[in-house]
Amino acid sequence: MYYTYVLRSQKDKKLYIGYCADLRKRFKEHNKGEVSSTKPRKPLELIFYESFKDKRDAKRREQYFKTTKGKSSLYQILRNSSKD
Repeated sequence: MYYTYVLRSQKDKKLYIGYCADLRKRFKEHNKGEVSSTKPRKPLELIFYESFKDKRDAKRREQYFKTTKGKSSLYQILRNSSKD
């Protein structure tokens, strides 16, 4: 399986969107500071993920969530989670 996921920084409350094949491993890498884009923003919490059989579908979903329309859709999905 492949995953599109959303992390929220507990430090600045900003969201990070990514995709991977091993969600548990990738989440640990983010929180250990092994990912340069999120290192200064840790600790992070996983607030959303979707699973896909095909890597291309997970990547396409990640790219969509990074667009203006996709961010709007994501905030609608997470309207309660992203405010905590």
